[in-house]
Amino acid sequence: MSTFQLTNNALDIPPESTIITLGNELLASTESWKKGKTFANGKVLTLRRLPAQGSESSCHCRVSRHDKDDATFDEFWSKLGVNKAENEKQFVGAIKQVAEVKRISATQSIWTLYYTYPPPVSPRVFTVLQTTYLSSASPRSGLIVSIPIDVSEDEELAKIERKGVRGRYVAVERLLELDDDKVEWRMATSATPGGMIPSFIAESSMPGQIAADVTHFLKWFRTIRNRTAVEA
Repeated sequence: MSTFQLTNNALDIPPESTIITLGNELLASTESWKKGKTFANGKVLTLRRLPAQGSESSCHCRVSRHDKDDATFDEFWSKLGVNKAENEKQFVGAIKQVAEVKRISATQSIWTLYYTYPPPVSPRVFTVLQTTYLSSASPRSGLIVSIPIDVSEDEELAKIERKGVRGRYVAVERLLELDDDKVEWRMATSATPGGMIPSFIAESSMPGQIAADVTHFLKWFRTIRNRTAVEA
């Protein structure tokens, strides 16, 4: 996903329209990626694109479809398109702390996420520029693009980051409203954990990890959805 290695500095952020266009192009390309394993009793399909020349990381994708018993389009968007990092902390166990580093606009902000793992793996810090776009055209769709960003040159922003091995990831997610109130959730990603973790270990575990996020989200959302219904 070298296309998205286009912002290494918080002082050099590309236009939101450019990020959204590249995100849509990337997701369109996943239709031709090689199919991989399925998870969650066949409900989550994974795909893969081999590394580009000069890169150690493959691109991975997962696709799942959901009916309104899981969540409606609006419900998905309210948790993934709004305050995404804060919500991820509720269902991704490795995320221990998140912080908004800078709010750029209503649809773009910089977030830092602090992950911890079982020993001997050291904590990781991922700082990303998140851009969202919600289209009301039929069928409705929502896009969330996260790309790595380096805030070290801005002393005030850098203070907000936790100490840890710096990792990098790109993630492009799309929620697409289908017929019969169903929703397709498609996500493409590439990541480099940093440190001394061999790339083949990180790569081999990626399909299972990204598929598990769907299961974890649905389990978490079910609890807060039920709680909201009771409180109402």
